[in-house]
Amino acid sequence: MTGFDTRPVFFIIGALLSVLAVAMLLPMSVDLAAGNPDWMVFAIACALTLFFGVQFMLANRMDRIALNVRQAFLLTALSWVVICAFAAVPFMVSQIDLTAADAYFEAMSSLTATGATVISGLDGLAPGLLLWRSLLQWLGGIGIIGMAIAILPFLQVGGMQLFRSESSDRSDKVTPRASDLAIAVGWIYLCLTAICTVMLSYAGMSWFDAVNHAMTAVSTGGFSTRDASIASWNSPAVEWVLVVFMVLGGMPFVRFISLAQGRAASFWADTQIRWYLGFLAAVSFGMSIWLTLTRDVPWDDAIRVTTFNVVSVVTTTGYASIDYERWGPLASVVFFILTFVGGCTGSTSGGLKIFRFEILFIVLRALQRRLYSPNLVIPLNYNGKPVSADVMISVMGFGFVYLMSVFVLAFVLAFLGVDVVSALSGAATAVSNVGPGLGPTIGPSGNFATLPDGAKWALAAGMLLGRLEFFTVLVVLSPSFWRR
Repeated sequence: MTGFDTRPVFFIIGALLSVLAVAMLLPMSVDLAAGNPDWMVFAIACALTLFFGVQFMLANRMDRIALNVRQAFLLTALSWVVICAFAAVPFMVSQIDLTAADAYFEAMSSLTATGATVISGLDGLAPGLLLWRSLLQWLGGIGIIGMAIAILPFLQVGGMQLFRSESSDRSDKVTPRASDLAIAVGWIYLCLTAICTVMLSYAGMSWFDAVNHAMTAVSTGGFSTRDASIASWNSPAVEWVLVVFMVLGGMPFVRFISLAQGRAASFWADTQIRWYLGFLAAVSFGMSIWLTLTRDVPWDDAIRVTTFNVVSVVTTTGYASIDYERWGPLASVVFFILTFVGGCTGSTSGGLKIFRFEILFIVLRALQRRLYSPNLVIPLNYNGKPVSADVMISVMGFGFVYLMSVFVLAFVLAFLGVDVVSALSGAATAVSNVGPGLGPTIGPSGNFATLPDGAKWALAAGMLLGRLEFFTVLVVLSPSFWRR
């Protein structure tokens, strides 16, 4: 067994830790202004994180930083694990005094934009911690976008190689250089967050709540500043604003660049966007009719609550405006199925992603036609581009690993004493990075605090697997990866 040069990997991790340390200054300042003693917690955590970040950079500095494929795999997997460990420090040493399992679970849920929480009493929580949770989701969201458009397509993970053209300056020419692409995406992400903040404040939120919810809506993370989540405001205006930005957060951010450049045709020509919007509209409309007919809910209320919660689950945001399990078994089954769908690739959403359903539909339609026309040559195209056999195999392999991960994680949770509904829905929501599950314990009106520590570690691992598209982690764990 022979190692390889890990200096570029640890240098970049050091740089990311330094960014995380600087980010800790924001909640520290908020607590300091509010007179909350937890500002000292963030000051200490900032110094500790910055120390290790700088040490990693100094110990691994090189004249030129360039990653090969193996180093990219290792960086993608290891960076999330290490950054989550340092992001968990404020949760452990603050006034809420979380255990290591709870703190790491909360940090992993934040950075992977999952939105599952072990913290109750949010209404009375220190403002610095509330902002820290939201900020972690916001930072995780921009990291997710960068990973989806810059790393995973070139690692050929789960069919993502299909999107090389969208992140390459040679073919799509969205921006002249990769650095320009990153800057453009960052500006769009920041602008969407700012616009959402302003609109939420006009809809009735305080500026502090508006900033927090804007960050968690655009990142499709779903953390709120209240235990009752969005239901606490009981405001249709707030819900509709969040619907708009959750939908935008689930779209491919590269297409927003095309839209900003005046190329709207490129935006609407993307079949993934059309499938995504069509699916959200169809499910929301269907559930609204069902809710009106079976629960005697007025149509305007039905369309609002179903649209909000359908969009929240499909985009893997995880906000809750109502406990939809009270609508009956059919609603619970529908929302459980929606847990697996996800948004578009190149977005902050988790789940299987819309494009994989498109690929599977194309393949199944071709197989059906060949049953009665065996000699028929059927071109398989996605967005006007041919779909190679490698992409189809990768997508089907991803689907298999995805479902197996849910089943294995559910088995582990059941083995640890978690009830069947919580185990199955908890596994699905962790792997899909959605947030709330089903049942009285981890459903829309509950949280994950009462689960055993072993279950929290297992769920944190599931969040990481789902966010990194499985193969990124599985490849690093393979013994052959470490051989020459």
